[in-house]
Amino acid sequence: MSSQNIYILGIESSCDDTAASVICNGKILSNVIASQKIHEEYGGVVPELASRAHQQNIVPVVHQALEKAGVSKSDLNAIAFTRGPGLMGSLLVGTSFAKSLAYGLNIPLIDVNHMQAHILAHFIDEEGFDKPTFPFLAMTISGGHTQIVKVNSYFNMEVIGETIDDAVGEAYDKSGKILGLGYPAGPEIDKRAQQGNPKAFKFTKPRVEGLNFSFSGLKTAILYFIQRETKNNPNFVKENLNDICASIQYTIIGILMDKLKLATKQTNIKQIAIGGGVSANSGIRKALKDGEQKFGWKTYVPKFEFTTDNAAMIAIVGYLKYLENDFADTSVTASARLKI
Repeated sequence: MSSQNIYILGIESSCDDTAASVICNGKILSNVIASQKIHEEYGGVVPELASRAHQQNIVPVVHQALEKAGVSKSDLNAIAFTRGPGLMGSLLVGTSFAKSLAYGLNIPLIDVNHMQAHILAHFIDEEGFDKPTFPFLAMTISGGHTQIVKVNSYFNMEVIGETIDDAVGEAYDKSGKILGLGYPAGPEIDKRAQQGNPKAFKFTKPRVEGLNFSFSGLKTAILYFIQRETKNNPNFVKENLNDICASIQYTIIGILMDKLKLATKQTNIKQIAIGGGVSANSGIRKALKDGEQKFGWKTYVPKFEFTTDNAAMIAIVGYLKYLENDFADTSVTASARLKI
């Protein structure tokens, strides 16, 4: 293999997915994810079970990523791994594995901020997907995070708005739980919303100053609304499920879009990139496209497989840091509450 090829192995273990990816000069050669089904019966991620499953999955997942990429361990130039934020037990599995592998192969180790990676996933070389130019606004929306970030360069980012309580993904999951839907509820609510009337029921949007978000009040409002209606009609949820889902989704998207509009006004930046698991939502994607027409935005939505937690986004950050010789030493530790 020619010397100018830079091969990076990315490892992601921040929550309940064990993932590994091999990247060559910005192009993804493999992206392998082992999801943990065990959490579904608990209606949420159980940290102890998650770290145990990572321990079982990490060796086969890394092996498969290398095999799929047609790359051997000796071809690798560096190992990139998620340092945080995330669940401590899960992060420790990926961190210690990456450290040992880099040490054993005598190649550099690169620590990656999971939240930066969601944003920088837009810089993976992928046919048919444009890359944003700096500066741009990134909205990261997932089960654990809701943030608006001003991105000045690859590693110069500034959080200008974030949730003060629940993340948007939690709002979906908790609403789904109230409605008796499975976990995670986001995809199911999205699917049903497409068949319902978004204006059937009205939920009040929380009033939060500036660019910050709040979703806990909405969740409480939905709970009280369902309790009140089912008292009068025990079959209320069953008879109106699509309309309820459409109304919840309409409200959530309204909250996100209001803040984005405000952010574009305040910063005068009209380039918007989204990332994180919730950016797979069809309603949010449509609202962004509408924003292009209405407000002259240029929007960037990553390929579906790069929206949820994955190792390709860790590998691309690894590649960008490798080009800058930005390496970690072996004393690096996992951090559950890492900031951008």
